[in-house]
Amino acid sequence: MSAMTACKTLVRISISSLELSLVCNPRTFHSISIPLSNHPSLSPISSSSPRFASLLLSNPASSISFRLARHKLHSRPYARVAESFAIETTDFADDTDRDTVEHLLTNADDVGRLMKMERRSVMDDGRELIQPNRWFPYLDKFKTGTTFLSSSEILEAMDPYIMEVRKERFKNVVRSRSYSVCLVVEGLCDFGNVSAAFRSADALGFQSVHVVSCDSSKRCNQMYRDNRHVSMGAEKWLDIELWTSTKECFDVLKSRGYRIATTHVGMDAVSIYDMDWTCPTAIVVGNENRGISGEALELSDMHCSIPMKGMVDSFNVSVAAGILMHHAVCDRTSRLGGHGDLTMEESQILHAEFSLRHSKSAISIANEFAKRKADSHVSKL
Repeated sequence: MSAMTACKTLVRISISSLELSLVCNPRTFHSISIPLSNHPSLSPISSSSPRFASLLLSNPASSISFRLARHKLHSRPYARVAESFAIETTDFADDTDRDTVEHLLTNADDVGRLMKMERRSVMDDGRELIQPNRWFPYLDKFKTGTTFLSSSEILEAMDPYIMEVRKERFKNVVRSRSYSVCLVVEGLCDFGNVSAAFRSADALGFQSVHVVSCDSSKRCNQMYRDNRHVSMGAEKWLDIELWTSTKECFDVLKSRGYRIATTHVGMDAVSIYDMDWTCPTAIVVGNENRGISGEALELSDMHCSIPMKGMVDSFNVSVAAGILMHHAVCDRTSRLGGHGDLTMEESQILHAEFSLRHSKSAISIANEFAKRKADSHVSKL
């Protein structure tokens, strides 16, 4: 059944890369004659193509002849199409109904399920157990039933189920990832802006993003629906943490070693070009209309701004977030030689985390691997 679906999809892709020139042609040896009354595959084509529909209306006969005209349109070879199809569909498709930005930001319990590896423990006073001068959220273990798998075992279990090109993509992405700078969005009500900020964070190598008190009103939900494809699925690969208050968010970030830099146009604001971004920093952007809250300005360690050269005195919030993160990457690259700064152990753990997020069946694959491992251990005894 899946093979048939794959063939149908590849046929659609191939046909879409050509221009159909439909002509009534009595010379049937140059054309193809298809009875319209019993060929359902033409209905979606006619409904999506005004030219085809008009042709059908003007030719009420029970069949029609057409030929394919050559067209100088560049298209990917069949192998590339097949490769892309195998990576992006079938069992490895996203759960779009549950993993959208809107759903995640309005259902806090579901955010945690995106993160698979065990996370660092929290002490009795609410502070997290962290490494001195360095924050990395994951432990080198994944819980499956009553046992744990290490990151190396996760990679071994998932290896046969992930294509080589995808594994190479994971390695390159992890190599450029960092937790040293994170993004905080406070009080945004336009899910389109949140989605755009997430997409920029992923594209620039930021792994950690925080959302404080996102407004989920009907008006904002409508805004999101109008922008639902803006994130391009970036939220699937990020570590998203939701907070109900600015103080709670800032307290935890400070306990992890971050300085809090809020974006604000004021006399005490420091230009982002004068900041040292090698210092662990949480960049905070505020509401589309009100900007950063007074509480955030008071609790932050510093205020920063993007120098403006025009008549207007502000950027769209998602654009501002993109500029801030891009400059942070550039500054870190000039000072350190690169933005990514994970150790080999951390890189392997994050690689395993991505492998577990890669498909809906990844968890069951890991569970089966753990079961085989346990059975093998028992048999040796």
